[in-house]
Amino acid sequence: MAPSTSGAFSRRALLGSAGAGLVAGAAGTYASEPAAAARSAGLGAGQVDFHGPHQAGILTPQQARIQLAAFDLLPGLAPAAGRAGLQALLKRWTATIARLTAGEPADRNENQIALDAGPCSLTVTVGFGASLFERTGMQAARPAALAPLPEFPADALDPARSDGDLWLQVCADDALVAFHALRVLQQQAVGTAAPRWQSAGFSRTPGATAQPRTGRNLMGQIDGTNNPKPADADFAARIFSTGPGWLAGGSYLVFRRITMLLDDWENLPTDRQERVIGRRKSDGAPLSGGTETTPVDLARSNPDGTLAIPADAHIRVAAPAANSGAAMLRRGYSYADGVRADGSPDAGLLFLAFQADPARGFVPVQRKLSRGDGLSKFLRHEASGLYAVPPGVPAGGTGYLGQALLEG
Repeated sequence: MAPSTSGAFSRRALLGSAGAGLVAGAAGTYASEPAAAARSAGLGAGQVDFHGPHQAGILTPQQARIQLAAFDLLPGLAPAAGRAGLQALLKRWTATIARLTAGEPADRNENQIALDAGPCSLTVTVGFGASLFERTGMQAARPAALAPLPEFPADALDPARSDGDLWLQVCADDALVAFHALRVLQQQAVGTAAPRWQSAGFSRTPGATAQPRTGRNLMGQIDGTNNPKPADADFAARIFSTGPGWLAGGSYLVFRRITMLLDDWENLPTDRQERVIGRRKSDGAPLSGGTETTPVDLARSNPDGTLAIPADAHIRVAAPAANSGAAMLRRGYSYADGVRADGSPDAGLLFLAFQADPARGFVPVQRKLSRGDGLSKFLRHEASGLYAVPPGVPAGGTGYLGQALLEG
């Protein structure tokens, strides 16, 4: 990465040499326990390579903080002007993201918010909403899989906090670093695209537990045990798209802002909460027995003849075996935005799931959950989005995000 032409010190250099060069969770891998331990020992120095076949922020080990945002191209632009503006913006964003993830200052709109921080495992992931293709005259290039998600029972979606032409996922192990990156990119979009919605979330900070563990959500449940793993033989087929050509090696991202009705949930005794989920709250083990990683035995019965995993338990209804093998790579974050007018917490889950085809991943699973999941009465889906996430940018060239779409 070229040094800043302004002569400013790099954010990474200001850390000194003690942690320089530490790489945590390079795109395309999950962190091993030693890597996770190293990352927690020097969070500021953690660096994720921007370049690669897939965008960082998909396979990257989950960071502690997230900033999500969607943008709309400015109204009134003719399709050709919209497309030209989009191309220029994506070139700017690509160059800026590469600098920021390497711990360097932005070359435009740098605001010094994170000047004394390292890269902190920063990643920025970019996606395209269905509306982008019409606004830029590229309807023929819009993938069929980017069709609007169907309506689900009990959805209470706010259009102002849903969808959007462009989508950004900004993750880092430091809140200031994540906000800084989003603010810079937002400023660079002025004159081309305007913010539509924005949301911030958090996860467990690396090193907060004695050893790496699956995170918990705001219901206190271990969440993410059954995520597909890159070592799975069919992982790539489930997560990455094979076409159209400009999207090969990319993915689809489903976003849902899900409010948790925590007052109602916390009034349940622990054993009832466990039956709703199908797992022990203490260690995440399925009620059919074993440890957190023990395969769920959906056929097992209790001594009294009742199902060990209740018929409406979340893990039974959502199980791939119960949904024709449907699977997604979930990468959700918790959020807490104060209290609502009735005094209840405005808190829950920023659900994020990458998949090769939403029609074979999210849609059938959510249909089934909305009809028979015991957890549904404690959740409210309030915002939604579906985005095509283009492949990554190879190193050593002048490529940019979305190049195959815009120049194909």
